[in-house]
Amino acid sequence: MTGGSRFNHFPESKQPLISIIIVTYNAAGILKPCLESIIAQSIKAIEIIIADGGSNDGTIDLLKQYDSFITKWVSEPDKGIYDAMNKAVKMTSGKWLYFMGADDRLLSGFSEMAAKLIDADTLYYGDTQTDREIFKGEFSKYRLAKYCINHQTIFYPRIVFEKYSYNLKYKVLADYALNIQCWGDDTIKKKYIPVNVAYYNTEGISSVVDDKAFKQDKPQIIRKSMGWLIYLRFLYKRRKEQRRPGSNFY
Repeated sequence: MTGGSRFNHFPESKQPLISIIIVTYNAAGILKPCLESIIAQSIKAIEIIIADGGSNDGTIDLLKQYDSFITKWVSEPDKGIYDAMNKAVKMTSGKWLYFMGADDRLLSGFSEMAAKLIDADTLYYGDTQTDREIFKGEFSKYRLAKYCINHQTIFYPRIVFEKYSYNLKYKVLADYALNIQCWGDDTIKKKYIPVNVAYYNTEGISSVVDDKAFKQDKPQIIRKSMGWLIYLRFLYKRRKEQRRPGSNFY
């Protein structure tokens, strides 16, 4: 089942600056504030793309209610979050791609960041606001090898998805795997701007699902993408951290 119509804030002939991708499944109770936070942005050169996994709780009715703002949406069974994201990427036309959950909300900093998107070969990222402390600030290759950057901070240039896609092997950390590839790819420039882009819900699926496959593969993803020096530094750090009682470093 498919649907959708134009988010008519830019001429049909003009490429939108940002494609905002939202993956949903039975999200009727949480999606409306998310959509309202997008509509409220001062930046209007955007499109909204939604990939729904075949909801049966009223989500589709909500999508129809916001049809004049949603550029494209599809509702059909998928193989999980990252399958839906890969599908949604193919529906986009923006210069940069931005991913958010149905339980996230954009802040005014999103439009502030959007105004700074200039170089089509640059991945721009900022910070998120949450109900608990998470990693913020600038990420070097080594810092990213150690800790996951928040997905909702990142504006990906289209070139990223011409080279990479989300690996469906990983249940909730395929975005981490993708970001390791991006940070290891020196043809993709990275620029940090200290702005709170979105409110991020820390109680989503990634907080309750243990992605054992990614944790097992992570060292080799680092070695392949970032090289031996970062790989060996990471192994040393992991060995040191895992000796500490209660450590969950992976």
